[in-house]
Amino acid sequence: MRTTSMHALKRVASARVAAAAAAPRSLPATAASPALFHTSRAAAVRVLALDDVDELCVKIFKERGHTVDVMKTMPEAELVKIIGDYEGLVVRSGTKVNANVLQHATKLRLVGRAGVGVDNISVADATKAGVLVMNTPGGNTISTAQLAVSLLANLARQLPAADMSIKAGKWDRKSFMGVELSGKTLGVVGCGRIGQVVAGIAQTMGMHVIGYDPVMTSEQLRDVGIERGDLDDIWAKCDFITVHTPLTPETANLVSDATIEKCKPGVRIINCARGGIVDEAALLRGLESGKVRVYAPAHPQAAPYLTTLLFCDGRWPARRWTCSRRSPRRTT
Repeated sequence: MRTTSMHALKRVASARVAAAAAAPRSLPATAASPALFHTSRAAAVRVLALDDVDELCVKIFKERGHTVDVMKTMPEAELVKIIGDYEGLVVRSGTKVNANVLQHATKLRLVGRAGVGVDNISVADATKAGVLVMNTPGGNTISTAQLAVSLLANLARQLPAADMSIKAGKWDRKSFMGVELSGKTLGVVGCGRIGQVVAGIAQTMGMHVIGYDPVMTSEQLRDVGIERGDLDDIWAKCDFITVHTPLTPETANLVSDATIEKCKPGVRIINCARGGIVDEAALLRGLESGKVRVYAPAHPQAAPYLTTLLFCDGRWPARRWTCSRRSPRRTT
């Protein structure tokens, strides 16, 4: 659900992107940026908006006199054929703006990321080409945190399994009693904006929160009600674990066979960050062994529009559910 604050963030971000796209490409980013944000009227440019960018973004661009072409996520081979016609590019996480795309983007001045992470954009190659890269930090903080908390509650009360059971014509409510969140320990890996909001909501439900963040001090975490712990504390002490880190070489496959082995039996894991942070092959092995009770991914490592959910409860063996936009089917 959209909120007034999110609309405001998107309006500010889109205005900045529009101003930056109209600036000469030859200007260094450090010199151009301050002036760009204070331009009273930017020259009209062509902007390509991909990945189902919010219509509010498109509206703001058009209000400022820019031409906006809205398209779905497309293969790289198709993108490189048209990107040379645009001064501005707006993407979400579906489009990869790599060196090849930037090489063909001869007019491009700015790439705007409608979201927080820029791991799908080669920032180094963009910098070499004189292309500014901007994101919208905070724009999806509340919505992502609410998704994580909703998954937390769903996993605690086994709602996905109960839903599938009812749709199969069964009424087996005793098997889906679940657990109360009150009194349980939640581990938050990554205590930035999103992690702090998740922790705050979890605390109102009576959960004890342990957090790990390599750049935050114990005092900073304590100020937001989070007990500081290292990763070994998270794995060993937590009934639920939620991941909110960027995907970097350091965080790739952070949840692996080795870390799952350190977890409490029956741990429930939520990943609303990036799919590559969790080794899904290791996760499946954890589900099959019973070490992991259930896993809820918001960004699994799968092809676009094809989501692989790993599901297991105390009575059933681990199963892999392949879900399209239409309906799920069990594959193993």
